[in-house]
Amino acid sequence: MTQRPLPSTTARQRLIDWYHEHHRALPWRETRDPYRILVSEIMLQQTQAERVVPKYHEFLARFPTLAALADAPAGEVIRAWSGLGYNRRALNLQRACRVVAEEYGGVMPSDPGVLAKLPGIGPYTAGAVACFAFEADVGFVDTNIRRVIHRVVAGPELPEPAMTEREVIEVARELVPAGQGYVWNQALMELGATVCRTRMAECARCPLERDCRARPLVQLVLATMPRSVAKKPERFESSNRYYRGRIVAALRESPDGVSLRDLGLALKPDFDDADADWVIGHVVGLVRDGLAVRGVATSAGAREDSPAYDAGESELDELIRLPD
Repeated sequence: MTQRPLPSTTARQRLIDWYHEHHRALPWRETRDPYRILVSEIMLQQTQAERVVPKYHEFLARFPTLAALADAPAGEVIRAWSGLGYNRRALNLQRACRVVAEEYGGVMPSDPGVLAKLPGIGPYTAGAVACFAFEADVGFVDTNIRRVIHRVVAGPELPEPAMTEREVIEVARELVPAGQGYVWNQALMELGATVCRTRMAECARCPLERDCRARPLVQLVLATMPRSVAKKPERFESSNRYYRGRIVAALRESPDGVSLRDLGLALKPDFDDADADWVIGHVVGLVRDGLAVRGVATSAGAREDSPAYDAGESELDELIRLPD
């Protein structure tokens, strides 16, 4: 790794002082409960903090403890996740809690290496839980931390980064002040979320302005970067994630299940039997991910588990529901 000058102890203390004065009041910053920290970290993946706050309170009101979430039916967890998107996160969160309940006596591990082995938890989330719940002096990288470190240590990350992911992680670990891992990592994240943002750097407000290698160039770089890529992105309304979300939303509203035919009509007003493979394709992915289960509709309205889509002419009458 190329040696680069790092912010001094004095500079790091300025950032910590800035955080104490300017940080946002967020509910997960008011607890050291590792379960609540884990819930917040999973919710914050690809979702803005402002949207997460009300869902965080609602979710914890329904599942106040790790044991409560581990014991809950998966369908209830998916329903409680409504509004956050990326529904697999809900199941991964529950699976992680079940492993903790079954293998660790319900006590969340504090070692980031152990945490990273839990279902759906990667190096970032493991580091965040170890740091924010147990105040471990660990370095880790999310989108905001990566941006701040790159700009301060190496200059603008656009149009191409000058540091590899491995280099950024190594610097993140080296920068953690002894005994101040919690506040340091919170400060980096806060700075990236509110001041040193992707498309706007408010350098005059930044406590690291005088130490930042990006400072002389970042405004020009951000001003001249194109706002969109040449390739036209796929409309979300036609994406696989959009239809998956619509199906899960329909299943949330129908505890007894919804037929494939009705799902198809909900997704496409002109749906007919020729579209069977299309709707089945979306459902198969949800079943594979544990977000839905299948059942066969009977003349009495009951359902039985079905091992495959082999119902012949009645294929579209098969019921889909959330998992128990």
